[in-house]
Amino acid sequence: MGATVTTGKNNENVWGGGNEPMGASYGKLMMWFFIVSDALTFTGFLAAYGFSRFKFIDNWPIADEVFTHFPFMHGVEAPMYYVALMTFILIFSSVTMVLAVDAGHQMKQKKVAFYMLLTIVGGLIFVGSQAWEWKNFIKGEHGAIETKGGSIIQFVDAKGERVKLADFAVELPEDREQLTPSKGRWFMSEPTLPTYSVAEIQAGFKAHPELLVRTEKIYRDTKEDQANKALQPGLNKNKHREILTRAASETMVSNAAIVVEGANLERNEYGSKLFADFFFFITGFHGFHVFSGVVINFIIFLNVVLGTYEKRRNYEMVEKVGLYWHFVDLVWVFVFTFFYLV
Repeated sequence: MGATVTTGKNNENVWGGGNEPMGASYGKLMMWFFIVSDALTFTGFLAAYGFSRFKFIDNWPIADEVFTHFPFMHGVEAPMYYVALMTFILIFSSVTMVLAVDAGHQMKQKKVAFYMLLTIVGGLIFVGSQAWEWKNFIKGEHGAIETKGGSIIQFVDAKGERVKLADFAVELPEDREQLTPSKGRWFMSEPTLPTYSVAEIQAGFKAHPELLVRTEKIYRDTKEDQANKALQPGLNKNKHREILTRAASETMVSNAAIVVEGANLERNEYGSKLFADFFFFITGFHGFHVFSGVVINFIIFLNVVLGTYEKRRNYEMVEKVGLYWHFVDLVWVFVFTFFYLV
C-alpha cells in the first residue's frame, strides 16, 4: 500500500510518482544535490588552506608581492589589479546568465542566445586569464635562494625593494650539464637547471655590497617595529618581511643550497612551499569547474540556436546550467577573499 499524507480533504499519494519535491523538477533537484556536495568539497579545501596558513602565518607569502603582473605592462607593479579584473569579469558573466534565464522565461530565443554567448565569452576570458596568471607564477620574476636549512631568502636593495637575480649574478666559467635519464647515474634525472648556479649568485652578491637578504619572517605594524619600518619606506604598509644586516646576509648566502626561480609543487621563490601547493590545487580545481561550465554552456547555446528548447516550449536547461554557473562564481568569491585578500 502506498503511503498517503492527508492535506485537508484530499489524500495525496507521496510515493506514487509524478510529484515535484519543493516545487522543483527532478533535473533541478539533482543539480542542487551536486552543488551542495561540491560546495562541501571546496569548503574542505579552503579549510585546509586556512589551517595551514594559520600554522605558518609568520612566513606565509604576501599576496600583494606575488600577484603583481598585468598584461602588456611589463615591469610595472600592479598588485592584485588583474586578479580583481578577472573577478569582475566572472561576476559580470553571472549577470549575463541571469539575463539569459530571464529571457528564457519570456520565450525570447534570440536574447537567450545573445546572453549565453556573452556568458561563454566571459568564462573563456577568465580561464585564459587564469592560465596567464599560472604562467607568471610558475616562471617567477625575481628569483630566490633556498638555504641548506630549507629557508627561502630573497634579495633587496637598501630601500627594501626586491632585486632580480639577473641584476647582480656573475657569469662564471662553469660547465653545467642537465642530468637526464640517459646521462645520469642509475638513470636518474633532475629538474631543469636554473639560469644561474649557486656559485654565480654568491659571487654576484659579494660583488654588490649594497645588497641585503630578506627572509620569510613577517613583521606586522607593532610599536616594536615602527623604527625599523621608518628606515625602510619601500615596505608593505601593513606587514613586511625581515631584512638582515649585511653581515647576517652574507652568512645566509654562504649557506645557499638551491637557486629557486618561480614556483612548482616542490618549492617556490615566494616563501612557504604549501602556498604554491594550495595555489595550484585550489585555483586549478576551480578553473576546471569554470572550463567545464564553458563547455556545458556552449552545448546549451547550440541547442538554443537550433531551436531545441523553443520546440519544447521550455528553457529549463538554461536555468539548470545557470545554477551551476552561479555556484562557480560564488566559489571564486570565497577563493578570491581567502587566497588573495585576507
